[in-house]
Parts: sequence; C-alpha cells; structure tokens
Amino acid sequence: MFQLDFYGTLVAASLVLLLGRGLVMRVGFLRAYNIPEPVAGGLVVALVLLALRGLEVEVRFDTSLQTPLMLAFFATIGLSADFASLKKGGRVVGVFLMAVTGLLLVQNAMGIGLAKALGLDPLMGLLTGSITLAGGHGTGAAWGTVFSEKFGLASASELAMASATFGLVLGGLIGGPVARLLIKRVQSPGCLETEKPRVPKGFEQPNKERSITPFSFIETLALIAVSLLAGTLLNGQLHDTAFELPTFVCVLFVGVVLRNGLSALGLYQVFEREVSVLGNVSLSLFLAIALMSLKLWDLASLALPIFIILAAQTLVMALFAIFVTFRLMGGHYDAAVLAAGHCGFGLGATPTAIANMQAVTQRYGPSQIAFLVVPMVGAFFIDIINVIVIKLYLALPFFAAA
Repeated sequence: MFQLDFYGTLVAASLVLLLGRGLVMRVGFLRAYNIPEPVAGGLVVALVLLALRGLEVEVRFDTSLQTPLMLAFFATIGLSADFASLKKGGRVVGVFLMAVTGLLLVQNAMGIGLAKALGLDPLMGLLTGSITLAGGHGTGAAWGTVFSEKFGLASASELAMASATFGLVLGGLIGGPVARLLIKRVQSPGCLETEKPRVPKGFEQPNKERSITPFSFIETLALIAVSLLAGTLLNGQLHDTAFELPTFVCVLFVGVVLRNGLSALGLYQVFEREVSVLGNVSLSLFLAIALMSLKLWDLASLALPIFIILAAQTLVMALFAIFVTFRLMGGHYDAAVLAAGHCGFGLGATPTAIANMQAVTQRYGPSQIAFLVVPMVGAFFIDIINVIVIKLYLALPFFAAA
C-alpha cells in the first residue's frame, strides 16, 4: 500500500486537473458532451487505481484538504452574492425550488417502490433515494447511522456511502449530455434576463484571464478565511439545536453577510475577479481530490438489486431534467444550463452542479441566472427541504410499524 501525504496528494490533484484538461481538449466525445475537466481526469485516475487494486496494489490519499477546499468554494459563492442579485433571482429561485422538491419526492417514491418490488427492505429504497443522491455523503452518513441504530438496518452506512459515490460519479457525467440535447432546441442564449449584452462572470467562464494584484488577492483570501472561521463557529453554536445546518451552509451565509454588510457600511467592495479565481481553484482541486480518491470497488460491491435502483434513479434524473426542469424553467438556454446543474446536485453535490454548468457555459456562453440560482438552492434550500421530505416518507405506515 502507498500512502500519499498532504503534499503528494496536492501534487496528484494538480496532475489530475492537467490530465482532465488535456483529455477534454483532445477527446472529441468529452468536449462534445461537456464533461467537466475534473470529472474526466478524476475518473481516469480512479479507474487506474481500481485496476491496481486488482493487482493487490493500493494507493491512498491524504484528504484533509478536501473539506477546507469545499468550504472555501462555498465562501466564494457567498461573497459573490449581493442582495440586489438575490432579489433579482427571487421568482426564478422559487420556480426552481418547485422542480427540486418534485425530484426529491420522485426519487424516494422510485427507491421505495423498486425496493419493495425487488424484495428489499423499503428503508434501502429510501437510502438510495434523496438521502444519498440529493443529500450526498454527509446526509447519507447521518441517516445511515439512524437507520442502523433505530431501525436495525444492517450495513446502512456502507450502502449510503456507496450510493452517494455512485451519484457523485453519474451526476458529473450526465449533466453535459443532457444540456447538449436541450441546447439543440434553443435558438439563442439569454432568455431569462433582459439586459444585453450579458458579460460573463467568474464562475461562468473559469478559464477567462483576469487581472489581479497581490494585495487585492490577500484581501479576498482574508474574507474567505473569516467566512470559514465564523461559519465553523456558527455551525458549532447551532449543533444539536432545531436550527442545525451543514457547515458549508453556515460558511456561505457568513460570506453573504460579509459582502453585503461591508458594502452597506461603505467599508469595502468585494472584487469579484479575485473571488472567482480563488473559488474556481478551490472547486477544481476539491473535485479532483474527491474523484481521484473514489473507491470504485465500493460500487462494484453493490448487490445487483441496489445497482438496478441506482441505475433507474440516474435515468429518472435525466428524464426529469429534460421534461420537467427544462420546461418548468422556461425551455430556453438558461433553462438548459439549470437542467445541467440540477443533474449535478440532484445525483451528486453542488460543486458537481457548478462544474457541469461551467462545462456548458464555457462552450455555449454565459448564464448568470443559473449561477445565481443553483448555488442558492443546492447549497441551502435543498438540505432543509430534503429533511422534511425524508421525515414525511418515514411517517408512512410501513416505516412507522418498523
């Protein structure tokens, strides 16, 4: 077994990003279907490591940097959101929230229905529904413990981790093809916003060159650090209370308060170009570490019935994005980008959603409303709604009798 330390893991993550960029530039299929660069490079490395494991060679990474990178990314999302933009996206956020809630209900109904049809415990169906797909690894780990301790479901945590991993991989793979299919139906981009021309912002075109200075870079780095510290402290205060939220939501909230508070007091204006640079770097490295350290053998160990449920969930996600999300959001270019983002966090996580949308806008053009709406819904509202939906399903008779 080879154990890479912090520095070795950072080098490996950087090489994964360079590999992914080279693959997307040279492989027409990846470019045509808008596969994000970290996903392309990370999956290739994960497959190589799977093959090495078959030869009894295992490589492990130091993932201690993964969480800080994720939190830094959400801090930059908060620092990029001003109240004027939040007000502007209000109606669209509400409509998109309806689509997201509808998917949560469908995912759980599909999981429970297929589990019962395949002779499995309905709890397994719920665990392969919105808990691990829309909820991700963190939500899956929390509910897996509950299902093991309260309901006596064996190997619930292992199933949750494997299901969340499956969703993370597929969420990054289907978003681009779905958007490509939908964009073929669109005459021109930019139907949700009236101002013309639209200037792409930082998260829409991550490869765009931006002028920065060392001092302004340090200022933005300080804002991110304050967001991380204050968000972590806030999360600690809310722990085990009725208002408990994931740490990344607290960090994002602090970022929003910092940006708008400093601006309202006339003390400081956030430089979006530095925020976008640091945010995109954090996002890319986070995804690279997450994907290259995937234990694909956990997916291979899934029992066939569970694999059938998860494959069906992936198909449902794609169809839902095409026939519900896209149409509900207006059936135009921005709606196609939103559908790609929905695939990302509907199966995986918000960073996957952002990577999906970046791959699309990098090729077809900006969609500012999508980059406003998806982080807000995917990083904040979805966790709250998902808990409510899960508890509603657990109140069903066959769960209450367990």
